Amino acid sequence: MPRNRPLALFAALALLGAVTACTTEAAGDPAGKPVTEQVAPEKAQPVKPRDGLKLTVENGRQSPGTVIAGTGDAVYNYAPAVMLDGGKVRAWWCSQMGIAQPNGDDILYSEGQSADGPFTAAHPVLSGSGSSFDAMHTCDPSLVKIGDTYYLYYTGASRDNHANGSSVGVATSKDGLNWTRANGGQTILGPSNDVIRENTYGAGQQSAVYLDGWVYLLFTDTTGYAAATNGAGQYVLRSKDPLFGKGVEALGPQGFKPVTSTKTPRTRSVVEAFSADWMWIEAASAFAIAHSTDQGTTITFWNKEFTRHPYEPVAIPGVWREGPGLVRTPQGHAPIHNGGPCDKVALDVLRATVNGGSGAPTNITHFGIDALGLNGCATPDEAKVLNGFSVPSPERTADVVVDGKVVRFERGSVAAKFARGVLAWRPQIVDSFPVSVRVPAGVPAVVGPDGSAGLILNNKLFVVPAIEVATLNSSEVTIVSQEQWDKYERLTQ
Repeated sequence: MPRNRPLALFAALALLGAVTACTTEAAGDPAGKPVTEQVAPEKAQPVKPRDGLKLTVENGRQSPGTVIAGTGDAVYNYAPAVMLDGGKVRAWWCSQMGIAQPNGDDILYSEGQSADGPFTAAHPVLSGSGSSFDAMHTCDPSLVKIGDTYYLYYTGASRDNHANGSSVGVATSKDGLNWTRANGGQTILGPSNDVIRENTYGAGQQSAVYLDGWVYLLFTDTTGYAAATNGAGQYVLRSKDPLFGKGVEALGPQGFKPVTSTKTPRTRSVVEAFSADWMWIEAASAFAIAHSTDQGTTITFWNKEFTRHPYEPVAIPGVWREGPGLVRTPQGHAPIHNGGPCDKVALDVLRATVNGGSGAPTNITHFGIDALGLNGCATPDEAKVLNGFSVPSPERTADVVVDGKVVRFERGSVAAKFARGVLAWRPQIVDSFPVSVRVPAGVPAVVGPDGSAGLILNNKLFVVPAIEVATLNSSEVTIVSQEQWDKYERLTQ
């Protein structure tokens, strides 16, 4: 597409060894009986708005070389969409392969175990329809997963030489590989034609985020009123209808307002850029927009209402030739940082780095940094990122956050095995969470026929993720039948 822009059980039991009701503390764990009285949670303090905070960066990283590329005659590769999904890194991007007809841009797919690869051999998953707005070209993929359905937003064009002919379509899939065009195969978003400029690209280069039931769509429109003279600009629409056929709101100078058409005048651009990607940082209630600048990939931050920049921009350095694709969750959110989700965010992108023999961008490579200083987890919504993390307890025990409540373990080693990660400090908001379950050392444990394990607390079954939790807790373990296992009343958090 023309680019007028800058470039089993026995095994489990073996782990137990000779488990008895011994209550010897694990090394380094606090001794003594657990406190039994409930401590009233403190009230969460009012949140001071983040405004222009300066972040620091660390852990700069770059893959040794190209991580994804087309095969055979795929001479260019750019505009990747990257999703952490099912323990894999999944990537879709724009290329062109002769095996895919008609001749034109295709969306290719590959997957790997990390952003550095190795990735599987690429193959096309969506090509031109042969008719309609996307007759020849499909490009610029962006994906979100809502329930069990993937939504692919893509740019389509019917021919090479066009006047503002790019527009946005959407396709759906249950696996991210086999796609069905939605909206009757018609575009959901085209150029507004507010201003006809020398740059005749039109509308596209979209990026979708799913947040609080809304699909937020960031996109380019070179005809938008608020674009720069070269057509650079990024606009935002949102709707609870993934096809944007109803309930559409546009971001303008006074915030989001209902509009009757997706072609409403583009009166506000959130960043002067082409081919941007974005994600939602839950821990900080902020959008992060990745766009190419002289510094590499610059990340510009906005709060949810687009009324302030909570942080100063940061840059992921390195060479580039085409816009970045952020490594995101299936909903388009930032991955939760295991090193400190309230303070850190991993900013990783895949981007084209050179112009190939055809003069078009290719050689997609991974670059990334960690940004520190978020000052996050200030509200209950933000603190959802703490779910599953162990933090220090005021009772010389250890707390694990579970769905806005606290499970308090007498032994820190048991909490660490139960948790997804361990933090060395206690975020203030955890003090406002009620203690829902207490786990003393030495309480009885049971193991079901399939190896599932649980601790018996107040005659109820508290299911734990691994039998090692019972081992570390010095719990006497009893093997029970499936019938016995099923009869236990579950202790919920």
